Amino acid sequence: MCRWLAYSGTPILLETILYKPQHSLIDQSLHSRMGVETTNGDGFGIGWYSQEAEVDTPAIFRDVGPAWNNRNLREIAQHVKSPLLFAHIRASTGTAVQQTNCHPFRHGRWLWMHNGSIAGFHQFRRELCMAVEPSLFDGMEGTTDSEVMFYLALTFGLEEDPPGAVARMVGLVERTGRAHGVEAPMQMTVAVTDGASVWGFRYASAGTPRSLFYSSRVESLRALHPDAAFLQELSDNTRLVVSEPLGDLPGAWNEVPVDTYGVVHQDGNDSLHPFAPAAA
Repeated sequence: MCRWLAYSGTPILLETILYKPQHSLIDQSLHSRMGVETTNGDGFGIGWYSQEAEVDTPAIFRDVGPAWNNRNLREIAQHVKSPLLFAHIRASTGTAVQQTNCHPFRHGRWLWMHNGSIAGFHQFRRELCMAVEPSLFDGMEGTTDSEVMFYLALTFGLEEDPPGAVARMVGLVERTGRAHGVEAPMQMTVAVTDGASVWGFRYASAGTPRSLFYSSRVESLRALHPDAAFLQELSDNTRLVVSEPLGDLPGAWNEVPVDTYGVVHQDGNDSLHPFAPAAA
């Protein structure tokens, strides 16, 4: 499958998150501990928001090679600072290794990334694509189930109600899959953001969903680890949501419960909620 992380908080150099942690996302591209595959080398992508940019959309950089040896990614990471970063390393589930299939996907101010798959996707891909709002359809550039999920969520009101839109998207996928004899079509962890808040979802139609964790509150970590200098540089509202922990700092990571979504707000008002599919 894939690995991803979402960072929100104190503006920080991208390399601080992507390269420096003990078990960074770059390390996970070669040595994932919790993924279906150990190696995630079928492309990568980052998306970030800039406080200085004059445009109202996030920047994205995606490539088809492995993240661990991409010189351009390292160059960007050493020079770009952002308060909100999405990063994704890909292990293809059957679709082509090409830039348009690399995450995160962008629409306006919104970014989306996914780990998991729609089982039997190619049996009913056409039906799912035909459910996308016609005015949005031309925005789909690739061939992945992940991008179709994004555009279905946009169709079902992502920009107004992210949890409800994702629930309606999953409901449609499950109903369509089961009509084609696929009883458990959905396996997902998803991150989506509008540049202000970050939503993370963990769900599977059956069995255990892919792994997902969120970081503890910074003030709690400072109390546990008063000698950790890097914690002094972070604001209290800094949070990470990750496919697997970036290190072994005691008390730093919490597993997102099964069938749950969480939301991270810039003001630090975070919360977890039950998640279930809904009728589209």
